[in-house]
Amino acid sequence: MKKSVYIHIPFCSQICHYCDFSKFIIDNQPVDAYIEALAIEMEALQVNEAKTIFIGGGTPSALSAGQLKQLLKAIHRHIPFTEGIEFTVEANPGDLTNEKLAVLKAGGVNRLSLGVQTFNDALLQKIGRSHLSKDVLTTITFAKEAGFDNISIDLIYALPGQVLDDVKADLTAALDLNLQHISAYSLIIEPKTVFYQKYHRGELEQPGEDCEAEMYEYVMDTLSAHGFHQYEISNYAMKGHVSEHNLTYWNNEEYYGVGVGAHGYIDGVRYANVNVLKKYLAATTSKTRPILSETPVSTTEKMAETMFLGLRRTQGVSQSAFQHLYGKQISAAFPAVDQLLDKGLLMIEDETLRLTRQGKLLGNEVFEVFID
Repeated sequence: MKKSVYIHIPFCSQICHYCDFSKFIIDNQPVDAYIEALAIEMEALQVNEAKTIFIGGGTPSALSAGQLKQLLKAIHRHIPFTEGIEFTVEANPGDLTNEKLAVLKAGGVNRLSLGVQTFNDALLQKIGRSHLSKDVLTTITFAKEAGFDNISIDLIYALPGQVLDDVKADLTAALDLNLQHISAYSLIIEPKTVFYQKYHRGELEQPGEDCEAEMYEYVMDTLSAHGFHQYEISNYAMKGHVSEHNLTYWNNEEYYGVGVGAHGYIDGVRYANVNVLKKYLAATTSKTRPILSETPVSTTEKMAETMFLGLRRTQGVSQSAFQHLYGKQISAAFPAVDQLLDKGLLMIEDETLRLTRQGKLLGNEVFEVFID
């Protein structure tokens, strides 16, 4: 069966204040050796055929054009895939030169995901981003001229010091770009980040919960009014442009994770690669799988993951499909579902369990039932 492949590039020109992914400042790093190590790991995985490919980070676009070319050659050599499958690369606005875009296009990449976060230059500086709003416009213009017609941007709301008018301005700017996909996430304060340290020192000025909910509702309503379908809690697509790769995660399907700190899910086992660059390089060059941990997923855990990942999707979780998979009704496996229905956080339509609008606003309260 075809499986998706995630390839992690951990290098960044600057570390954002909210980011908790495995990453390193690119200066003086062994980037070429890392690309060679990725090739070794990809070869060892013996992927039959990729369903989707996603190069994320970190900042893949921090690599030079030559390094991107080497990476794409390695992928073509070791990851069989049919021409035209969704092949995404994450990028920072301002990083993508015409030369890099030409390399990506020639290498089969057909989808770009740009980390815009906000169009407010003062907020960009506050959250540790290295680009300006003008760089977004330039990058997207260059990308379209290079032939890319499937472009997504990430936005973050509930940023420190952000108000609803800022979110409205961000949505206006985003819609003016005629994009195919927009992801809009509320800020989460993750451990081991600059914002986490500021939060615990009482130095982080955050919008309140009511303001955050107002921002979320504005995003939902505005994007819907402009033809974007909300197919997942934080993701909106024009017709035919959902992220097939991310649906792999939300459908709780198996996938390969390649690179330092990458995670994968194969043959019922979730695994995590080592997150120390030297250890990753040492393992791969010695032909050893760079595994930090492996965790078999029990049936109980699979049921829980099916629920809290599936409920993130607008289409929800089919009760009959769940029973077919696990031989058990959802209400029997998770009695607390009845309480969520009574609270108006879940609803049943055509035998399918879905989040209500209120459930989307209080998603964490719903998901905790299954995570616990």
